[in-house]
Amino acid sequence: MVKIILKTAILVLATIHAAFGQEVTWKKLTTEAYPGKQDDITFVDENTGWYVNGYGKIFRTNDGGTTWEKQLEQKGSFFRTLAFVDKNIGFAGTVGTDYFPNVTDTIPLYGTKDAGKTWKPVTYKGPYVKGLCAIDIVKEQFINHGKIDYKVHLFAVGRVGSPANMMTSHDGGATWTSKSMNNDCKMLFDIKMFNKNEGIACAATSEDITQSNALILKTKDGGTTWQKVYQSARPYETTWKVSFPSPKVGYVTIQSYNPDHNVKQQRVAKTTDGGTTWTEINLTEDATAREFGIGFIDENHGFVGTMSSGFETKDGGQTWQKIDLGKACNKIRIYKDEAGKQYGYAIGVNVFKF
Repeated sequence: MVKIILKTAILVLATIHAAFGQEVTWKKLTTEAYPGKQDDITFVDENTGWYVNGYGKIFRTNDGGTTWEKQLEQKGSFFRTLAFVDKNIGFAGTVGTDYFPNVTDTIPLYGTKDAGKTWKPVTYKGPYVKGLCAIDIVKEQFINHGKIDYKVHLFAVGRVGSPANMMTSHDGGATWTSKSMNNDCKMLFDIKMFNKNEGIACAATSEDITQSNALILKTKDGGTTWQKVYQSARPYETTWKVSFPSPKVGYVTIQSYNPDHNVKQQRVAKTTDGGTTWTEINLTEDATAREFGIGFIDENHGFVGTMSSGFETKDGGQTWQKIDLGKACNKIRIYKDEAGKQYGYAIGVNVFKF
């Protein structure tokens, strides 16, 4: 009888775990104090990663965030976004001037070839890019002299406050080109490319926040043309960050800057067809919970950072529970190693990991 009860209990626990996914506990890491929202963090494996902030600082860890080394402090630069192709080659984008105080750096993108020890401005062909908010990397397999190799494509977009521009590289960051996207939108915040041709961009319809709607664009030709696939019906709104845990299911945070504190409902946009159509789902009814970062472990289990707290869902956004991700968690990155182990890092006022 005891064995039967034990087996039944194990089966029930297994069923619960399958239904709700892995349990995740976020732990705050010890980092240099920063007074506001820090914007990006990235890792190439569980131990090796970097983060940036608005003080023109770039930090690196070799031990999974236990300790951090400051690699760069460049006064006047506001680093907004970060991406590494491998342990050596990486890129850091700045938000640019005329948006935040004390920002004087007009160079939108820096690159490193020595794991962040040195950084140099990236040259590019095309119109001037005032600032960047996100960088995405696509690695495309191909056969190189009888062996599997990768072609690396990079896509960068910005910025908050306008203008809207895109930068692309199809040779691992060796050369870059830029193009204006002001005919498609007025602000750009994030980009997720599924492959070198198809992807999603988080945008806004107007640089005037009082007139702005949240906007999601989709491309099928590598960013040459974009199609509007979602637009909110309310003013004072933008999108912010995107997460696609599977090719079909994706989520985008919607920001509200409405000064009327009676407007409390916060929403997330969700797609189940690869970004062709989107529906709004409710996050929380709290005017102080302006949304920032988003990251999903699988199609149902994910996290959202807001100005006031973090939120977790295990049922695809039907219900949400408050969790501690610190204030203004702006970027949530979920990874899976070759053995299938999942781990994640998140950054805002503080840095967290699970």
